Amino acid sequence: MADKATSDQIDALFDSGEDVLPFADEATFERPRLVQRRVSVDMTVPMITRLDGYAEQYGVTRQSLIKVWIAERLNKEDDRQSRPIAAEERQRPSVS
Repeated sequence: MADKATSDQIDALFDSGEDVLPFADEATFERPRLVQRRVSVDMTVPMITRLDGYAEQYGVTRQSLIKVWIAERLNKEDDRQSRPIAAEERQRPSVS
């Protein structure tokens, strides 16, 4: 199949279980209803060094690791407190 594929060709690939991600433009991916805001956090150099070590071990960026770990901790606290929250709040961040 050529680099450019029709939507019907991509649908057929998807339906047969093939990987269609190469045909997607990841720069245009969106997560509706999950507006992001930038947060700045100051950390000590040893903390950043440790984070970078874990990020490298897991093959992800530092930011991705921090987002996943914070999401896990928030979910743990929510479970501990039995606090009902909206489903879109509970969604795990994507690792990028």
